[in-house]
Parts: sequence; structure tokens; C-alpha cells
Amino acid sequence: MSRAAVLCGLGGALPERIVSNEELAAQLDTSDRWIRTRTGIGQRHVVAPGQSTSDLAVAAGAQALASARGTAGQQDDGVDLVVLATSTPDRPCPATAPDVAHRLGLGGVASFDVSAVCTGFVYALATAASMITAGVAGRALVIGADTFSTILDPADRTTRAIFGDGAGAVVLRAGAAGEPGALLGFDLGSDGSGTDLITVRAGGSRQRSVPGPAAAGEEFFTMDGRPVFTRAVLDMSRSSQNLLERVGWSTAEVDKVVAHQANIRILNAVGEQLGLEEKQIVANLDRVGNTVAASIPLALRDAVAGGELQPGHRVLLTGFGGGLTWGSAALVWPELETGRPHR
Repeated sequence: MSRAAVLCGLGGALPERIVSNEELAAQLDTSDRWIRTRTGIGQRHVVAPGQSTSDLAVAAGAQALASARGTAGQQDDGVDLVVLATSTPDRPCPATAPDVAHRLGLGGVASFDVSAVCTGFVYALATAASMITAGVAGRALVIGADTFSTILDPADRTTRAIFGDGAGAVVLRAGAAGEPGALLGFDLGSDGSGTDLITVRAGGSRQRSVPGPAAAGEEFFTMDGRPVFTRAVLDMSRSSQNLLERVGWSTAEVDKVVAHQANIRILNAVGEQLGLEEKQIVANLDRVGNTVAASIPLALRDAVAGGELQPGHRVLLTGFGGGLTWGSAALVWPELETGRPHR
């Protein structure tokens, strides 16, 4: 059989502090009912002062490495590649991944960041898998981590209600295409005409090349909700259908779809477009909100811990984010050794 990247470890981490809808309602013109009705979110986790994306990435990465060590039949060979998907790096320069690798005791390995916002984990997964199948790497740690609470406008009830902080991670190893856990294929795409729909306008070279400070509010994340909703549903559905055709699965043959946890309306709309039943769709956003690049691996982690995702299940991953970007991946879920979700 041909060489493939095989998922063999899984981990996740969330900040300790939980912000409920009721707490937001006490600060902003909103309510628990308003938030739940529009997003399906009941709470989210946010970092403490001084806590950063790398802190969560290290915690999730350590869990994924421990999971890989404990998985039956796997040896602790370490990893020779770390790919971190994030849009909230610790610093604009340098990348955060090398620091994460160092703190995990993986100094000297290749490590770099991938920025594709909410599609970041799928992009990072495809990047690491490609390097494994090409023989450039033997084992890879892929992390999705974001701390969007650090770039939100404190007065914006919409974005503060949606986003939470967190990190999720998987370990990939070189294996055979027919093994459970082997990544069977990817579908990736982008559309730069939608750059302004999901953005932080200040802080980059375009803003910094203009004399004077950034305009008020441009340091915060903004999103044009209505067109983003339409594009998210269209692009995740189309990407999923393209990949299913490529791997030879029908929608009915998919046991679990783990889509980016944007909001419940988007998840339901994607499900309708694909003709999915409710039991096929994994959702944990009610407890963690939209955790951006961490969204898909955290949903996987919770689904495994809760018994919803079982070995042998055919799994479709799909995401949509700023750029605009979208992407999907498919695999048959392996048997993993995992502990309880980090809270």
C-alpha cells in the first residue's frame, strides 16, 4: 500500500475561566436568549491576563503526544514536524510554533505557523500530511490554537458572544493508506475577493505603511455576518461534496461530520445542504463557542471523550474561515488512547 499520514494522537486544552451568556448580558446589550437563539452558544472559555495562544497550544500538544504514546501499537518516536494553525500568534514576528516545539521538548524540529483563520486546522493538517507522504517528515504534531478574546472589541456584543479561546491537536505518523486513521484526501480552496469580510484591519504592512496611528477600532476583529453566513454554508457544503466524490463515499455512508463550530445555524444549514441527519453532525459550540482554528480538533476531542465518535466511523472534517478559505478532509476514525478533556 502507498504511504499515508495516519492520525494516532488527539488532545485539547481550554482556559480555566468560563464566561457565561449571563455574564455578557450584565456587560452588554444582550441576553442569554438572544445569544442562544442566534448562535446556539451558552458559554465560552477565555484566557487569563498574561495567558497566550502558545500556552494553550503547549497544553493541547502535550495531551496529543501523550495520547499517541498510549495508543496501542504505537511507539514513542517523538515528532520531527510541528505545524501550528493560528490567527492570534503570540507576536507578529516570529512564528509561535518554534516556541511551542521548544517548550514541548521538541527543539530542533521543523516548525512553522499556518494562518487560514477558522480553516487553519484543515490547512495545517493537509500541510503536515503532505510532508509525511512526501517523506519529508515521519511524525507530525498539528495544533490549532487561537485566543480571539484578545482581539475582540469589548463593546461588540456580536463577536464577544460568538468567540472563545482554546487549542486542539493531533499527532500524525507515516503509515499505509488502508489503515484506520489514514487521511484519505483533502479539498482546499480560497477566494481573496472576500478579504474584507473577516478581518483585522490594523497591524499589518498595509496599515503600518501609512503615517500615523491606525483609525479607532481597526485593531479589533470584524466580521460581516450576513455574507459570511452565506459563503460558509455554500463553501463548506461544496467542499464536502467534492471530497466525498473523490474518496467514493455517499453522504449516507458518513458516520460523523465535524464542521467548524461557527454557530448552530451554519451547522444546521450545512447539514441541510448535504442531506445529513442530526445524529451525523458533531457539535460542542454550546460549551466552548467558536474557537477558530481549535474548533475542529476540540470537537473531535469532545466527541471521542463523550463516546459519540467511535473507531471505524467514517469522518468528514470541513471548515470555512477568513481569506476567504475553506477545506475538508476525510478519514476512518482509529482507536486512540485518550484521557478526559482538559477544562
